[in-house]
Amino acid sequence: MAAHTLWKLPTTTLSTSTGLFSNSNTRRRRPQSLPQPWLGTNNVSLQSSNLRPHVQSKHRPVAASVSSSLPTANPERFSSAEKVPKWSRTAIKSFAMGELEARKLKYPTTGTEAILMGILIEGTSLASKFLRANGITLFKVRDETIKLRGKAEMYFFSPEHPPLTEAAQRALDWAVDHKLKAGNGGEITTSHLLLGIWSEAESPGHKIMATFGFNDEKAKELESLSSESGFADD
Repeated sequence: MAAHTLWKLPTTTLSTSTGLFSNSNTRRRRPQSLPQPWLGTNNVSLQSSNLRPHVQSKHRPVAASVSSSLPTANPERFSSAEKVPKWSRTAIKSFAMGELEARKLKYPTTGTEAILMGILIEGTSLASKFLRANGITLFKVRDETIKLRGKAEMYFFSPEHPPLTEAAQRALDWAVDHKLKAGNGGEITTSHLLLGIWSEAESPGHKIMATFGFNDEKAKELESLSSESGFADD
């Protein structure tokens, strides 16, 4: 008999002064706020965005500024401004990315190894594609750079434009001089920049390239590819 009467009992849920629970026939209201005396207020939203602490960044993100040309140690070798060869867009971007990489690694200078990484980061030039085709990648070069130059001090911060090492400046000048000797017009490309790094036999960039199998024959192959008629370093 009891079993037949249980289903007839009213299905009323608990009701409290807060109004959070009501009869099953009444529409349930979604709580918007709850009294929270332990938070020091009587109307605190439970949304996670209001409870998440605000953290202000202490350091600005590292950014690269791109100039219209690259530094040279011997500007007097140009007989006139009209004869100064221009750097290609990808060569300038590669150089800027190299500076940025030096800053990320907290190095006080931009060396041949940083410019080598910049070429790989830029990624679209013939030089970059040639390096990757020969198994020389950004991650390998970065790891080898840290082995050669070590890790920077924790609280040291690089200048906005880490000055070039002597080897890096000679690599840039080699690229300019090589283009002048060729005398075939056009721009100084990323390939010239990479071959300039290779010309500095005692520099970290040259040593890293040699570690991964780059040699004089590879350098000649790259030079031959970049000198083909109609080639553009884009």
